[in-house]
Amino acid sequence: MFKRPALALAAGAALLLLAAPAVTAAPYTAAELEETVTVDPTGHVSADGTVTLSGTYRCTDSTGAAFVSSSVSTTKASATHGTSTLIQGIGGTVAVCDGVTHRWENTSRPSPAIGPGKVSVEATVAELRFEGILPLPRIHADERHEVTLTKA
Repeated sequence: MFKRPALALAAGAALLLLAAPAVTAAPYTAAELEETVTVDPTGHVSADGTVTLSGTYRCTDSTGAAFVSSSVSTTKASATHGTSTLIQGIGGTVAVCDGVTHRWENTSRPSPAIGPGKVSVEATVAELRFEGILPLPRIHADERHEVTLTKA
């Protein structure tokens, strides 16, 4: 006796679901679009050649170890080899991916030494997420800027 209304209700619900527009996932969440890393326009070189770079970062939703890494690129001209670019890592800082803007500062003494002047700096906020047994990097934010290194 109650079978027909229940069948009619189920059929109506199925038709509504079929008529509803398909929802597709966006390639990025709003939080991911807000993830940033900045590089301060001035860095420092101490008397012993130690380079210090700094800036800010904001990241969200990390499930693995996250960090801010930085590197310096310098270009040198050579009469015999043309132009060469040397990229040197300048430390790393543990990142807290809580959606709040934090400061970062990385320090390292590269070899060969880098003197005062303009350099290209790349800063990256990355996380190591495990996919099965492999830790794979997930980039939260990446930025490149020209920085002036001054004597500390």
